[in-house]
Amino acid sequence: MRCPFCAHGDTQVKDSRPTEDNSAIRRRRYCPNCGARFTTFERVQLRELTVLKKGGKREPFDREKLLRSMRISLRKRPVEEDRVDRVVNGIVRRLESSGEAEIDAGQIGELVMEALLTLDKVAYVRFASVYRNFREAKDFEDFITGELGVDGD
Repeated sequence: MRCPFCAHGDTQVKDSRPTEDNSAIRRRRYCPNCGARFTTFERVQLRELTVLKKGGKREPFDREKLLRSMRISLRKRPVEEDRVDRVVNGIVRRLESSGEAEIDAGQIGELVMEALLTLDKVAYVRFASVYRNFREAKDFEDFITGELGVDGD
């Protein structure tokens, strides 16, 4: 593993342990060249996934992009980081085990919506406002009364 600080090509593993949900191996590493310490995570990847975007463009699936979008929706909400990681791991496992190499972006969006509904309703509405392209306050009201069953009065 290359050192992210000095780019030295030979770092040493000082400690390895599984993550809490056993979905990855956390490794503490040390660079003998510059003395820096850093952490890496090793995850199982069942298959290479490609995301098919609305306009027909294809791009490699990026777990970190999925995690970032959920974190944005969950910003300043009382949801523990390990719960978010477990949910993201679950989404990735579902996508990888679907048997499909190409995943429609809409399918990913729906899985995120489903996950956020169980994690935090405010984050669910935040994500939906971007994902479903809300244009005015009425869109929020319609969504909340329709999707969440909350009376608008």
